[in-house]
Order: sequence, then structure tokens, then C-alpha cells
Amino acid sequence: MTTHKGAYYTGEYRNLFQYYGYSTEEINQRITDTWNQLFHGDEDTRIYYEVNDTLAYMLDTGNVDVRTEGMSYGMMMAVQMNDQAMFDKLWNWTMTYMYMDSGENAGYFAWSCKPDGTKLAYGPAPDGEEYFAMALLFASHRWGDRTQPFNYGEQARQLLHDCVHKGENNDGYPMWNPDNYLIKFIPNCEFTDPSYHLPHFYELFSLWANKEDQAFWKKAATASRQYLPTACHPETGLAPEYSFYDGKPNHIRGFGHFFSDSYRVAANIGLDSEWFGENDWAQEEAEKIQAFFANIDPDDYRRYTIEGEAFEEKSLHPVGLIATNAMAALASPDGPDAKSSVELFWNTPVRKGERRYYDNCLYLFALLALSGQFNIYFPKQS
Repeated sequence: MTTHKGAYYTGEYRNLFQYYGYSTEEINQRITDTWNQLFHGDEDTRIYYEVNDTLAYMLDTGNVDVRTEGMSYGMMMAVQMNDQAMFDKLWNWTMTYMYMDSGENAGYFAWSCKPDGTKLAYGPAPDGEEYFAMALLFASHRWGDRTQPFNYGEQARQLLHDCVHKGENNDGYPMWNPDNYLIKFIPNCEFTDPSYHLPHFYELFSLWANKEDQAFWKKAATASRQYLPTACHPETGLAPEYSFYDGKPNHIRGFGHFFSDSYRVAANIGLDSEWFGENDWAQEEAEKIQAFFANIDPDDYRRYTIEGEAFEEKSLHPVGLIATNAMAALASPDGPDAKSSVELFWNTPVRKGERRYYDNCLYLFALLALSGQFNIYFPKQS
């Protein structure tokens, strides 16, 4: 496979499943079946729940709450699968129960609620906000804007404005550090989470955010691409869950190791490569992560130091780790362990039972990305 210049430039999305020998029919059937299982399946499988004709939520089945992470992921899945009705139900639930209109976090979303909508926290988690904004912009471009709260584009631009400008009037804290352009773990803490860094989103925000914010987002994309190599270990490729801005692990509450959040780094590098083109570091990083796990039985995945030392503690989300390692193949399709990583994922079913939510969100994203169906939606030409 020749070097990929990026679907943003070419309009062409690679189908790595097909490249590795799977048929179009079986790939599309797998996506349909997975979508139906997660959104319309039985009680041991689904993660999407409708309240009524206008409200629905994604359930974190391990913690029995509703998180901005899951709601924004669900919206991204819905816009990629062209299900506007589902998108609107999720967004309506988000605006009804999670949106905060007062206090230092006004304009952001409460990161955790009970399934009945009661807030469990009054602080945000920035990975939710960035996914909300991207999903809303894609919805605006794919379906067009309607009346509030379904004026998707306006909602996205206001949210991105708040993420950048809060705190300028002593009204809270921005979600990105204004000096180094790096996303924070939470607005009032000065450290970051490597898996939050989505330079491929920021590139698009730099086109579609408010004009006065576009230069900021371009700088954020550059800053995140410079930051990620400092956070990922030079030999294993593993990233910590939390790190300081210089990339060094932040061991606060034990989160300086490779564990659940960290899995997403590989997926993000893969999607950035698919959308904006391969680069040498991303290729090397993907190959290091896949090599690290190549000879480890998925039943024995664990928490690891970023140097690769295993803890006794088992992985909570081994299916999610399989999915993200496979998605990394988009950064290096011909890497030594790329095809086998994708084959392992293909041969792994969706997770069932209590802990299925996080695994299966990552699972569906990987299916879409590896089949060339995790797409950028541009504004319609007038």
C-alpha cells in the first residue's frame, strides 16, 4: 500500500479490512450487525437506551451512569451511520440533563449523570466536549441545521468558543491551556491526558470554529502532534493515562501508567493518519504498540508501566484494547504486526456483560475506521 496522503486531501478512505482480504459484503454485514447489537440488542449487549420519542442515552454499564464520553461517542456513531433521529435523541438528553448554565462551568457539560438525568458531578471532562463539537459540526454539514437545540453548527461553535475563552472574565477555566495550546484533563487542573489529544479534530475546528478562534485550533493541532511523541514511551509506545505537559507520567491517584484511557492513543493516531496523512512518527508508534502486544494473550492483558512492566491488575477492557491496537494499523498498514492485529480484532466478538460499554464504543469506532467509513463531513456546497 502506497503512502496515504490523507482523506482530507484526497477524499479517499482506505478499507484496510478489504486490503487484508475480507470481502465488502462481510465487512458491511459486520458493521450492520455490530450497530444493531449495540443499539438495538438484548440487555446483555446494548448500550443505547431510549427514554421516549425525544430522549435517549448511552449507559456506562460498568459504572451505571451516563457520561459525556459515551453521549458524544454515541452522537459521533449516529452521524457516521446517518441516523439523525438517534443523534437528536442523544443530543436532546445531553442538553436537557448535562448542560450547565451557571457557575464556573457554565457552557460545559456535567461529565456524569444518573440514567434519570440527575447530575452526579458539576464538572466537565474535555474529551466529551471535543467529541460533542466534532459530532455537531458533522451533523450540521450532513443534515443541515434546524431550530435550537438542533442548530448543530451554532451549538458547536459556541461550545468551542467557551472551551477557549472561559476564564478571560474570571468566569471559570478554559479546557485548553492558552499558552501551550494543550488540552487539559479537567479545566481547573494543569495537566493533560494523552488520549484526549485529537489533532485531526483540531484541524477541522480551525476551519469551522468562529473565525477569531480558528488560528488557536491550528496551533492546538500542531501542539498536540508535538506533545504526543513526548508522552509515548520511545521503546514500548505505551502512553500513561495522565501526564504533565512535557509528556512525563503524572502518577496522581495511580494514573501515570498504561491503562484504560491510554488505549485510545493508538486509535487516535490511526484516525489522524487516515484523515491527514501518514507520518514517520505515527508509523513507528503504531508498530511499537502492536509489537508490544503481539505475543501477549488478550486474556492476560494487564495494567503496565509505560516501560512495559506488567502489574498484577488485569485489563478492565481487553476488547477495547484489541480494537484500538487494530485501529493503529491505519498509521502503518504494512507494519510487521498490522495485519495480525486487525485479524485478532476481526475474530473478537463484541463484549457482553457488565463492563461492555467502553470496549464496544472503541470496537465500533475501529470497525468504522478500518473499513474506511469513519468519515469527515464537509459543508455542503451552496
